[in-house]
Amino acid sequence: MLFWSNDWSGNRPDVTETVKLFYERTPFPNYDDLDSSTALREKAQKGVFARLLDEQIPFGARILEVGCGTGQLSNFLGMTWGRNVFGADACLNSLKLGHGFSKDNHIENVCFIQMNLFRPVFKSESFDIVVCNGVLHHTSDPFLGFQAISKLIKLGGFVLIGLYNRYSRLTTDFRRFVFRVSGDRFQFLDPRLRDKNASAVKKHTWFMDQYKNPHASKHSIGEVQRWFDVSGFEFVNSIPKSTGDSFFRDEKLFEPHPRGSKVDHFLVQFGELLRGGRDGGFFIMIGRKVAYRTPRGRQNTLPRAGGRFSLEQRG
Repeated sequence: MLFWSNDWSGNRPDVTETVKLFYERTPFPNYDDLDSSTALREKAQKGVFARLLDEQIPFGARILEVGCGTGQLSNFLGMTWGRNVFGADACLNSLKLGHGFSKDNHIENVCFIQMNLFRPVFKSESFDIVVCNGVLHHTSDPFLGFQAISKLIKLGGFVLIGLYNRYSRLTTDFRRFVFRVSGDRFQFLDPRLRDKNASAVKKHTWFMDQYKNPHASKHSIGEVQRWFDVSGFEFVNSIPKSTGDSFFRDEKLFEPHPRGSKVDHFLVQFGELLRGGRDGGFFIMIGRKVAYRTPRGRQNTLPRAGGRFSLEQRG
């Protein structure tokens, strides 16, 4: 076990143990419909994001998924020979499911460890890519969490973070209110809960994650772009696109795209709200590490990313 609790002084609130206990009881997502690596690959390739990651992450990349949960993405990415994938999470129950699946299906390029993202166990600049999807908004200080994991990325490497959106999440907030005051009735209001093809277990884990989670914050495109700016990252891409442009099935995830204006951001996020807050009002931001602080406080930088995906390999 490599998990150490936060050592925050004063009266600073910390929800780490509360959220950790919640996911120990209700691991998310579950493997109830996945009995083989083939089934996992088929499921992942149906989703645009996972498929594009698998296609565009180059040979030899060293990848860390922070807050991997039950490790489905880590296992999927680890199926490709030549990668080194680490899945880290606070919850042992979730990690056991991920490790068990990798062992049963002989996925040798993935390793699972228990870790507090505020106190990483890896050396600085250890990874080419760090993925942190659906995690930081369940912490007491998402920006501090981002700063902690950003140190693990090599110069020229990439961070991918997924968060609940301040605007498109309002649909979920409304349903949460209805469920709370009605004693969890009217669950047909959520499209996933009325899906006839979804199992009872899958519906239950989705319901618990979306509507019973003890802590979840909300964020915006512009806010995360500012996180990048002050942490030595340049904005590269987002899902949905920060300019309002279409996101294509052959999208180049790691090629630089325009940041978009404040008006663009508002229209994109409000548009997602009008569409019903798809996937719980979730959005993904991608940044490239272009600077780091030297011991004397100066900032060293890399040239801006070119038209192709390139990872700076360092020893």
